[in-house]
Amino acid sequence: MTTPAVLILLGPPGAGKGTQARMLEEDFGFVQLSTGDLLRAAVASGSAAGMQAKAVMEAGGLVSDEIVLAILKDRMGQPDVTKGIILDGFPRTDGQAAALDELLAGAGQTVTAAISLDVDDEAMVGRIAGRFTCGGCGEGYHDDFKQPAVAGVCDKCGGTAFKRRADDNAETVRERLKAYHAQTAPLITYYDAKGVLQRIDAMGEIASIRMTLGNIVKGVSAQ
Repeated sequence: MTTPAVLILLGPPGAGKGTQARMLEEDFGFVQLSTGDLLRAAVASGSAAGMQAKAVMEAGGLVSDEIVLAILKDRMGQPDVTKGIILDGFPRTDGQAAALDELLAGAGQTVTAAISLDVDDEAMVGRIAGRFTCGGCGEGYHDDFKQPAVAGVCDKCGGTAFKRRADDNAETVRERLKAYHAQTAPLITYYDAKGVLQRIDAMGEIASIRMTLGNIVKGVSAQ
């Protein structure tokens, strides 16, 4: 029996992790596991770890690594993840990465690949800060890359009300990128030392990045 793949996607907000994770799900049958979704599902399920997480969150606290790992362990035991998982948002520190390695070792698994979606920070500021959406149907637009065909009118629904996320501004984006690099630099070093780090230029076309990711997955799966 083939050991399920364990992929970790690293990349700052706006790098395309969510988009590429969905494509990996389609292409390989993997399941994306984001920390937020895991916690919500565990709370809804009423599992022991989920109830612990619920109590912490209701008290306004941060859910501990131990609880997150317990929830992840429960989730990895479910039948839909037999082909593999994509972790997005965990681990965030080298301590969490080491704890994840221990958890995987207990199931006879290891991290298959940690894939860093590398971006140019200033280009990312422009990419994120220029985003806006139709207030009616949610269709996405961009100041530079995708304006409505008729100024002020949504291509999809004809609406004329548009909105921007409050945190999609240049100053906030730069702070988020700065925090990401400070937090993730140790993970890059950690997984590079283990020989499982892969880096991709994520500033290109989505289809091209999808192909590169697919080739990496096929390559590491064949080892």
